[in-house]
Amino acid sequence: MNRRLPLGKVIGLYLVLGIGAITMLVPFLWMLSTSIKQPSEVFSATGGIQLLPKYFFWRDTVVNGVKIRAWWGNYPDAWREINFLRLYMSSVFVAVVGTFGQVMTSSMAAYAFARLRFPGRDKLFFAYLATMMIPGSVTMIPVFVIMKRLHWINTYQALIVPGLFSAYGTFMLRQFFMSLPSDLEDAAKIDGSGYLGIWWRVVLPLSKPALATLTTFTFMGFWGSYMWPLVVTITEELRTLPIGLKYFVGQHSTNYTQLMAASVIALVPVLILFIFNQRYFVEGIKLSGLKG
Repeated sequence: MNRRLPLGKVIGLYLVLGIGAITMLVPFLWMLSTSIKQPSEVFSATGGIQLLPKYFFWRDTVVNGVKIRAWWGNYPDAWREINFLRLYMSSVFVAVVGTFGQVMTSSMAAYAFARLRFPGRDKLFFAYLATMMIPGSVTMIPVFVIMKRLHWINTYQALIVPGLFSAYGTFMLRQFFMSLPSDLEDAAKIDGSGYLGIWWRVVLPLSKPALATLTTFTFMGFWGSYMWPLVVTITEELRTLPIGLKYFVGQHSTNYTQLMAASVIALVPVLILFIFNQRYFVEGIKLSGLKG
């Protein structure tokens, strides 16, 4: 029997959710507005934040003898300030390959832990989960030493391979796989399909919500990674976009307008991925990790 909440609680709930939404949107709006401002407009004379730009022109113009760039002028300036295209393509390559690899390895491991029977399966799974409690800063040095011994420093292998395996992704997909009915798998076995064929033709097509959720989280992790690419790369050709954004921050000053313009451009792939996966992503949030 469904019970409707009292009107006061409904209003209070929407008020809390509205405040939370505004709190999360304000930094994004400030980033967007700063990307179309003149450098002198970023902060007001009193030291506060000026949200809306004072000048908004469609082409470069002169105001009181001072040349004012058009509202979109910070974007080409940011693109030319650093080797933006190279950094962008490097980030895209690392994020796409790393995401695909992690989703594949996590889904195969999750299927093995969820459906296959072998001695010590549960103990091995819990030992694998225990690695989630180890901070990344603790494992960074041992992984760096391994990369150095393999002569992978300053290569794409060092940027991608350590992130191909995820205990979190394996756990999430295992819980989802265990909620799937086994009838279709039994039918596939009767038709002569092996475990690899069942995983590819039966399990993965039924797991789009969980796969979309893991894809979104993994892509965001690779795309926004800063410390690890900074540690294992030397040349600018292999460095990723988060490191490139640091170039706009000087020792004594920060070019906020170009930094925010570059940040908006960097945000585009994540927004496209989220919009594309939104339907599956929301469903995956509700379903994954709750059954087992």
